[in-house]
Amino acid sequence: MSAPGDRSERLVTVEEFLDGRPEDFGEIHDGVLVECTAQSPEHDLVVRRLAAALEYAIDPAGPCREVHSDTPMRLADADTADTSRRLRARYPDVLLRDRSAGVYDVQTVAGQTLLVAEITSEGTVDADIGIKRELYARAGIPVYLIVHFDKDWQQITEIEECRLDWSGRRYITRHTHTDALVLTSPVTFAVTFAELQSRLPRPRA
Repeated sequence: MSAPGDRSERLVTVEEFLDGRPEDFGEIHDGVLVECTAQSPEHDLVVRRLAAALEYAIDPAGPCREVHSDTPMRLADADTADTSRRLRARYPDVLLRDRSAGVYDVQTVAGQTLLVAEITSEGTVDADIGIKRELYARAGIPVYLIVHFDKDWQQITEIEECRLDWSGRRYITRHTHTDALVLTSPVTFAVTFAELQSRLPRPRA
């Protein structure tokens, strides 16, 4: 999801979120709208490449799977008496969901999600490795991928593969991928870091 900008606080209630169009808002944490700015071309490229690679890996003859990018997901509300400070909604960079559970619904998609990925940036890295790791685990999403960059935010250095522990409420880092991302579940999938950052060749004149 896009990086937060420096703007004054705006509260969004659950009712306002559901009465409007979720895609017209941004990420919301404890009722506070997280204002966003555009991401870097490098970040955007990896989002697109990862989503495309996951989509290509889906077996048409296998279970129904569907890939989404930057689409809204409502998570469990904050436990507070202040109704204006309850709503939590995120827009994962990439997610893979069980399509057999029905159409995409912002209210229920977290429970249908098999894998979620965030591509870190200078403005989002703290949330990606902190609060989002906690929120996605509490939602019971089996796999969380965190794509890390070098200090200049130009090249992928590693992809952290987090999976739920025995409690089903917390992530542990199952593997740290350093040259290629290889998964056997929830899809069989392999993509190199070079492929995730490759730019398509220009067509010949």
